[in-house]
Amino acid sequence: MNEVVIGLDIGTSSTKAVAVRADGTVVATVRGEHGVDQPHPGWFEQDAERVWWEQSAGLLRKLMATDQVRAASIAGIAVSGMGPCLLVCGEAGEPLRPGILYGIDTRATAEIAELNATIGPEQILARGGSALSSQAIGPKLLWVQRNEPAVWAATAKWFTTSSFLVHRLTDRYVLDHHTASQCDPMYDLVARKWAFDWASELSPGVELPELVWSDDVAGTVTPAAAALTGLPVGTPVLGGTVDAWAEAHSVGVRADGDLMLMYGSTMFMVGIDAGVHAHPGLWRTVGVSAQTTSLAAGMATSGLLTTWIADLTGRKVTELAIEAETIQPGSDGLVLLPYFAGERSPVFDPGARGVALGLTLAHTAAHWMRAAYEAIAMGVRHNLEAFDMSRAAGTPWRAVAVGGGAAGQLWPQIVSDVTGRVQYMPEQTIGACYGDALMAATTLGLVPEGTDWTRISREIIPRPELAELYQRRYEIYRELYPATRQLIAQL
Repeated sequence: MNEVVIGLDIGTSSTKAVAVRADGTVVATVRGEHGVDQPHPGWFEQDAERVWWEQSAGLLRKLMATDQVRAASIAGIAVSGMGPCLLVCGEAGEPLRPGILYGIDTRATAEIAELNATIGPEQILARGGSALSSQAIGPKLLWVQRNEPAVWAATAKWFTTSSFLVHRLTDRYVLDHHTASQCDPMYDLVARKWAFDWASELSPGVELPELVWSDDVAGTVTPAAAALTGLPVGTPVLGGTVDAWAEAHSVGVRADGDLMLMYGSTMFMVGIDAGVHAHPGLWRTVGVSAQTTSLAAGMATSGLLTTWIADLTGRKVTELAIEAETIQPGSDGLVLLPYFAGERSPVFDPGARGVALGLTLAHTAAHWMRAAYEAIAMGVRHNLEAFDMSRAAGTPWRAVAVGGGAAGQLWPQIVSDVTGRVQYMPEQTIGACYGDALMAATTLGLVPEGTDWTRISREIIPRPELAELYQRRYEIYRELYPATRQLIAQL
């Protein structure tokens, strides 16, 4: 039978859907662009009805209308989305305010401080595996209650990006375990269930969603959802997950020691780790399937920083990237601290800011671009050193690079040069929606457990002749944040 599975992913700036056969062959893809709203400094929001649901439904209709998909039988669909995000809704699942995005939204700093004071950071880290940061859902739930009491009074359910899609497709009120494990401090990482004592205090009067695993079938497509999406009634829908974990799944990052570097608007890292030790500068979570655990790190700006430089100079990122190749390693003495929107891991400081050190009249826009790539690479190295602390000596990570930024030559090469790590580049880099499709194919029995659709096309090898230069630059980079933190706080 000509069966296909569908994967759909909502990202920060676009939504993508793909139809894939059991052998990994992509038969059709669709994509839609969207933006992010910033109503106040530090706030990042999206209209969930319009962006998360209506655009997704429209893309599914478009995908279902292609000749290749019309001629196929739809075995099932899996979805993912940026996260963890927070969307509060009424009884029928109608959004009561825009969705609050993941760790780039830093509005809940006061609530983070309050929860640390009342519960204790050590207790939170020990039970949930992660220190509270702007990535956590618990403080944002508290923020809504404190700052929008009328909205909270009308709240009957809350969702993240993928669980909102699952609800619209199936009418089920569920959340996958992985996303729940990022809803700090509401999830017990050891027990693998809601930490009901803390969770009930942060979601008072509002029922917590039922927990399912990402590779569980959470429900089936309802007649109402079928009419809006073109999906057949009764199509199995998986539990959903966060996009970075779906993307890691798509490129074979599933075994202990596998690590994904995702080059995007923000650099994100996911490592599969069988250990149990928490690190205050990383997020420890459960994986997309039962009995798996992972470590994660995320920078606040990466591709966003290069876009900012291009916009500031009236140039295109692609043009500046080509010119940056002509700049010598080290950017002629220009060192950047890339905390232009605060920083997530491993410093978890929403008040951090960007710094340019060594700037002269001789520096050009191309220098800024190269220095930005080098700064991002320094941030990756800082995070990977934290990852290394969880590994036994002599057991290095196997790094797989994905994302739009990984398609170029310069950026990933600089990351390898700065970190000293080999990176493996997959041939197929469609993204999280491809991982969603593979998860659906496995769960629904189209492929055996452990199937990997990934083929590695090339390797990025560190250049040893640059190791000493970048070691010196890294030492300067690491000194910049503590040296300027108090001055920036005064600003």
